[in-house]
Amino acid sequence: MTAPSLQLSANLSFLFTDSPFEERFARAARAGFHGVEYMFPYACDAGELSRLLREHRLQQVLHNLPAGDWDAGERGIACLPGRESEFREGVEQGIDYARQLGCSQLNCLAGVAPDAVPAETVRETFKDNLRHAAGRLAANGIRLLIEPINSRVDVPGFWLDTPSKATALMAEMAEENLWLQYDIYHAQIMEGDLARTIEANVDRIAHVQLADNPGRHEPGSGEINYPFLFALLHRLGYRGWLGCEYRPLLPDTDSGLAWASAWLGR
Repeated sequence: MTAPSLQLSANLSFLFTDSPFEERFARAARAGFHGVEYMFPYACDAGELSRLLREHRLQQVLHNLPAGDWDAGERGIACLPGRESEFREGVEQGIDYARQLGCSQLNCLAGVAPDAVPAETVRETFKDNLRHAAGRLAANGIRLLIEPINSRVDVPGFWLDTPSKATALMAEMAEENLWLQYDIYHAQIMEGDLARTIEANVDRIAHVQLADNPGRHEPGSGEINYPFLFALLHRLGYRGWLGCEYRPLLPDTDSGLAWASAWLGR
């Protein structure tokens, strides 16, 4: 059977981590990837990242907007009241990097909801920040994405934790430049019903990320029927990238890429 036509992007925050970050671009290209993504570019010089992309003929598919103090446990600031100025500064920084890297979509992490703040205040703060970011990114030809992240295993307390919550918010806001980043691993943990959810929302899904469950390892290591989902995405005409955001079972990422051989020319 011929494999569905899909584009795989290597998430360099998760793959090839036995090499320094700057060396992962070359390894991704050698493995057969044509696109890369990672959580944040901001600790690196944008010019150097641009050079690495050109040298290895890679497309910068995605990165996140600044998300606060990651080392201190912050996982986004978009839903945090009182951090609006910092969020807006981060939007401008994200745009600057995206333009230099040729990246046409940025993901906004909502963050962990603060306990002492009313739920409606958190929600309205997130909406206001999204409206601002959607407008600024649209003016620069960049899509704004939001990603539901599971609050059961990976990020307890993460505010935007289910696809249904994200799609309801998008319908309510009716922002033209607000798109869904659908992470299959997170969605499986929180709600499941993957095929029906993808089919119902494929027109607003700008990016898909993948990992199996449990363990967040490569497809084929867990319970998710990835061959079925790949065929579904192909049948639905999905034209975005599939970001490989998983933790390889083996230290050497290359050894675990057999599942992707049909797309990587291996």
